Amino acid sequence: MKAISYSRYGGPEVLEYGDLRDPKVGPDSVLVKVRAAAVNPVDWKARQGYLAPVLDAVFPVVPGWDVAGVVVGLGAGVVEYAVGDEVIGYVREDVLSRGTFAEYVAAPVRTLARKPRTLTWEEAAGLPLTGLTAYQVLHRLLRVRRGDTVLVHAAAGGVGSIAVQLARHLGARVIGTASEANHDYVRSLGGEPVTYGEGLAERVRGLAPEGVDAAFDTVGGETLKISAQLLVPDGRLASIADGDVVSYGGHYWFVRPDTEDLTRLAELAEQGTVHVHVSRTFPLDRAADAHRHNEKGPTRGKTVVTVPWET
Repeated sequence: MKAISYSRYGGPEVLEYGDLRDPKVGPDSVLVKVRAAAVNPVDWKARQGYLAPVLDAVFPVVPGWDVAGVVVGLGAGVVEYAVGDEVIGYVREDVLSRGTFAEYVAAPVRTLARKPRTLTWEEAAGLPLTGLTAYQVLHRLLRVRRGDTVLVHAAAGGVGSIAVQLARHLGARVIGTASEANHDYVRSLGGEPVTYGEGLAERVRGLAPEGVDAAFDTVGGETLKISAQLLVPDGRLASIADGDVVSYGGHYWFVRPDTEDLTRLAELAEQGTVHVHVSRTFPLDRAADAHRHNEKGPTRGKTVVTVPWET
């Protein structure tokens, strides 16, 4: 199969396009023919070696954890899916090895859900990691409920944009940080935008003088510190960017594959509650350019790699 891979840690230049063997399919996995795979910051951080302390790399590594595609083969013990089913997945295992930037990926059924029929392949590929991250943080850590005021950082980005929509669906008021160029986009999601940077705390307090009930940090550092200061007494704080959140009484989260959560997200997408914005697409053989684009900094929505489809 054609795939993107890297045989050493480094910049985008270590990514190579070429032939790799087709993946073996374990008893609780399915073989997915990939239509699209989203780029996430964790992909290029893994490529640079930042995850080496916690995840072994089995080179050559195929990057990518997000996928949308079609089931074309079944493991011996699989009863959940049939050949021809359209699926999405957050295909993360406990090592860096066989990712989704390829024509095929062997995906454990515990990482998959059925593709929302209302989303394009590109949109569907952008839902799993960011959607699960937002869903799990809002439900498991922040316990957002109707009437809460929730602060979401990088509200125009992949995780932030889904978090705004999910929090609004839960009945919360959402204040979202974003560049001025993305304020209208944040409003379209149902959030109240504020510009990040110097003076952020004062701008948030201008909208919520009493403070916020929950803060979702996706940036870390000074942003995390400010978030803690903006909480009401007994407010809830979570971060996906900075482990120091525990020193402020909050919780750190690394998204987990979860079929039940992903299925619920797919249902919300089909109902029109959750939308995925795709900012750029790149063909598989230009995945290095997709990494470069994502590394430049905050983007609106998702960057997606598409895979040529031949029947």
